[in-house]
Amino acid sequence: MKRAVWERRLHRLWYGNARAARVLLLPLSGVFCALVQLRRAAYRAGLLASRRLDTRVVVVGNITVGGTGKTPLVLALARRLREAGFTVGILSRGYRGRGRVWPVEVSVASDPDQVGDEPVLLARNSGAVVYAGADRVAAGRALLASRPCDVLICDDGLQHYALRRDLEIAVVDAGRGHGNGHCLPAGPLREPVSRLKAVDALVYLGAPAPGAFGMQMQVHSATRLCDPADTRPLTSFLGERVHAVAGIGDPQRFFAALRGAGLDVEERSFPDHHRFRAADLAFADRRPVLMTEKDAVKCAGFAPAHWWSVAAEVHLEANFVAWVLDSLK
Repeated sequence: MKRAVWERRLHRLWYGNARAARVLLLPLSGVFCALVQLRRAAYRAGLLASRRLDTRVVVVGNITVGGTGKTPLVLALARRLREAGFTVGILSRGYRGRGRVWPVEVSVASDPDQVGDEPVLLARNSGAVVYAGADRVAAGRALLASRPCDVLICDDGLQHYALRRDLEIAVVDAGRGHGNGHCLPAGPLREPVSRLKAVDALVYLGAPAPGAFGMQMQVHSATRLCDPADTRPLTSFLGERVHAVAGIGDPQRFFAALRGAGLDVEERSFPDHHRFRAADLAFADRRPVLMTEKDAVKCAGFAPAHWWSVAAEVHLEANFVAWVLDSLK
């Protein structure tokens, strides 16, 4: 749990009022900011190699550390593109995957401990071919060698400049914004806010800013982990207290969504990409345990009957979908 403690401290530093600690870290932030800008300039000048794949590439990313809704947007976008007749492939980093061979194709049966939780979630819910690997160029080439695709969506690849892209889509959490506006480590930014001026589209999770598109996520139902055929509305949990489990970048968003559905929740937050074990969720009572889909892919193998996965329903603006389709066609 030491990692969880550090994440909470960083959250207070980045989004709270921990001014003294922030001031001490600002010189390091200045160095970090200068280095990332120099790196991007080197790619733009051709000093570092940026390679194009033999298909169209859409990058979905952000400039902050932690969750902003990138993966749900990738899933929703993949579905819309497939409905429009595109053959879609997805590239993911495979963060915290312990596998020794990369890139790797990810299937619905892949072990999230080996390939990462997000790639498995993408493989199970997108209907697209998914490859994982830190080297997105190598992963893209391996994917295209296995199956031709009309378009590849790169999940969390905004800073992976070695891969050329046709469209850049940046996601911003409207609730948290850019935190204190500083780069790492004093703030949550991977790149300066000015980087957003160069992307092709901004998508805000929540209320959109002027000139940006909006995306909404809602929760309506839960699926029993040990019996995927058993899906029921969240209203079936009304009148009893439930354990709400989240090991994601912004657990409070999940907790707030459950409360918005009328549930009485006891919060159980874990670090992002936490490797769950049965003992982590061995609560003394037998009250229902509701968790995110990303956490559920890691818990399904040892889940008792009272553990549930809560699906997030993503709503994209029609003009955003039309813009993407028009840009690709």
